[in-house]
Order: sequence, then C-alpha cells, then structure tokens
Amino acid sequence: MSRGFVKEGDQEEVPMVLPRAFLPSGTPNYVTPEGLKKLQDEMETLKKEWTDAGSNYVIKNYLDAKMRLLSERINSAVLIDNTKTNPDVVSFGMYVKYNDKVIRIVGVDEADASKGLISFVSPIAKALIGKKKGDKFEIKVPKGTEIVEIFEISQQVNETISLQVTESLSRQVTESLSHQVTESLSRQVTESLSRQVTESLSHQESKTKTSESALDLVSKSMSVSMSVSLSKSSSMTEFLPLVNEQGNIVGRALYFEIHNGNKVLHPAVHLLIYNTKKEIVAKYWWHVAFGETAEKTLKHKLKEMESQTIKPKFKKQYIREDKNEKELVSVFTAVCDGEIHSLQYDKDYDKIFEKSVV
Repeated sequence: MSRGFVKEGDQEEVPMVLPRAFLPSGTPNYVTPEGLKKLQDEMETLKKEWTDAGSNYVIKNYLDAKMRLLSERINSAVLIDNTKTNPDVVSFGMYVKYNDKVIRIVGVDEADASKGLISFVSPIAKALIGKKKGDKFEIKVPKGTEIVEIFEISQQVNETISLQVTESLSRQVTESLSHQVTESLSRQVTESLSRQVTESLSHQESKTKTSESALDLVSKSMSVSMSVSLSKSSSMTEFLPLVNEQGNIVGRALYFEIHNGNKVLHPAVHLLIYNTKKEIVAKYWWHVAFGETAEKTLKHKLKEMESQTIKPKFKKQYIREDKNEKELVSVFTAVCDGEIHSLQYDKDYDKIFEKSVV
C-alpha cells in the first residue's frame, strides 16, 4: 500500500484481510516448484511493502495479517516433483490434453483458469487424476454431463503441448469474442460503433470464417471511448489482470472475457469524494490496468482529471459481484470542497457503490 494515501499516525480500523484460495480442511497443500517460488516471491514483495510503509502502523498491521496467512501456506507447502511420478498416469503437476482443452493440475494458490492452470481440488482435476492416455469417461458439468477423452499426458511442456495450449486458449478467446460481439457489444460501446462492428463482422463472415478475421476486425474497431461507468480507458481487447482473493495477480484476460459472465476475479478502484458536510459529491469507478496496483491506477486517473491535489485515503477492500463480473474492489475516499468533475448517475451506477460507501 502506498503511503501517499494514508496520513502517518492514522489510527483507522485495519482493513479486513480476505482468506487465501480455498484448501479443504485436512488436504495437503501440494505445490509445484513454480508455485512454491511464486509464494516465496509474494512474501518478499509484502516484506518490501511493509518496510516502505515506514511508521504507518495501519498499513503495517494490514500487511502483517497478509503475511501471516501467506506464511501458513509456505510452511505447509508439500512440494511435488512430477518428474519422479509415473509419466503414463495423470497426477499432480501434469499437463493433460483432453477433448479440445489443455490444462495443468496445480496447487490452489497457483490456479489460473485463463492459463489452463487448474487446482487439484477442482472437480475436473479429481476426475482426471489416475487416468491414462486413451481413457474415456463421463463427468458431471453444470449443464449435465460431458464425455472426456484423454489424448496426451506430459510431465513438462513440450512442443506438442505448447502448440496445443496456444490453440486451446486461442479458441477460447475466439469463441468468447464472437459471443461478445453478437450478444453484448451494444451494452459496452456506443450505438453507432455497435452497428458498424456488427455490419463489418457480418461482411467478414460472408468472406471467411477464420478467427483471425474476427480478432483483426474487433482489434481495429475498439479504439474508442467506453461509457464513463465502465472507465474511459477500457476496451474489449484490453488485457486486465486477474487476481485471487488476496489481491495477488494470478494471470490476465481480455476485457470482454472478464465481463461476459465468467466471473473471474479482477481488481477495481472506487473513489468517493465527500465535501466537508460529509456529503458524497462524486463517485468514480476504474478497473486496475494490467501491470499496475490500485494506487497507481488511482494516481494516474487523478492526473488525467487534473485533480492531483485530492489526497485519497484507503478505506477497505471487498469483493463485488453482479451478473456480468466479479471484482476485488479497493475503496478510497477523499474530502474536497473545491470544484470537482461530477458524473451523471443512474440507478444501476449507484448500485455499484452500495458496499463502498463508508
């Protein structure tokens, strides 16, 4: 947490620290070598943030709580070297190609569905473990059942697996993009752009069915401003970070993938501006850009608004979820009696801030 947002000596309530990724009671905390290093790197980052916090004991207490949870995970980690396991049987750490998907079975803190990293406690991982190449079986899925056939098992990334991962993720993006263009585009861009893209896409599809054409078309068409409530800097082809419930980055995904009901957790910033009468005069909502922290996103947004004199203070963090998305929201507040760029709110926009108001 940047010290620039909280005054030294502030004795505000320490924000709640959310639990780490779910690990069933009594279940060993299996990790891959990469997963263990990731946990250790995370600890080093938190230690540096703790040092940078100086005499700000609110933030230090908050970081202490996060480090205690992380320390428990590191101390309980059971390192699994999959190169020493049977290469013909699916087990922890293995890469598996089944149906049209390629996944790797990993620890709970490593899981990132956008990269094909699946937690070993997930239903699909449990169904795959112990199976062999060529096995064909039925599993339960939300829509009923699915027939699964295992085509390849690998201990390490090889040329074939690497290519299949690329093709699998590319196919997922293409399918999501096609769905987003046809189902949700009109809700996220201006009416005229929606019409242009739809007409152009229809024309392109009459000439070719390739995913490359669809991706090309939308990439060129999406350099426009979104509605204020969805952040002016956001576009459907922009990468946004994915995080776990502790706010640690676990991957990234395209904007349209995050907002089409997949409910993958991503960070956002809420800024509430109060006057000295404790009345809210403005509310802002921004997505945290990939490669940025909530604080950094907030700083450059205030710079864009020419409002650098506003001194936001971190208040709390919580998970906000609606039918389209799931966000880890960092809430900041500031007091300002001067002129401030205020937005025109509607009821849906106000609902976004229901749990942010402090």
